[in-house]
Amino acid sequence: MLINHANYSVPISKLPQLVLETKEDLERTGLKYNTVGHIGDGNFHTLLLFKTDEELQKVKDASHRMVQRAIALDGTCTGEHGVGIGKREFLAEELGAGTVALMKAIKHTVDPLGLMNPGKLCPDDEESESEQH
Repeated sequence: MLINHANYSVPISKLPQLVLETKEDLERTGLKYNTVGHIGDGNFHTLLLFKTDEELQKVKDASHRMVQRAIALDGTCTGEHGVGIGKREFLAEELGAGTVALMKAIKHTVDPLGLMNPGKLCPDDEESESEQH
């Protein structure tokens, strides 16, 4: 059995809505899952279990819906774990293209050779351009 770990954070006042809507969504998928959190800071974690490629696709789809739900509730797709490669595609939606461009500029200034976590902070320029078309 494989596990997908998802982490999202929203303002505390919106956490009950996020957790309830996520639970209802995951119940419809038929996937096995568990949700835990440290509620005091609006942060929760969902573990999605899967065995097959079909279930993996359900996990990916559910994760994307969770990201969009968190962003719509003035939250973040990154929670406490950072962006990584799984959520970087949502950065422009959450933060805006200008903020992502600033992040890239800072990253390039600090790491001009791209040696530190390449591709894990921001979408590559090629990806960003292809997503806009």
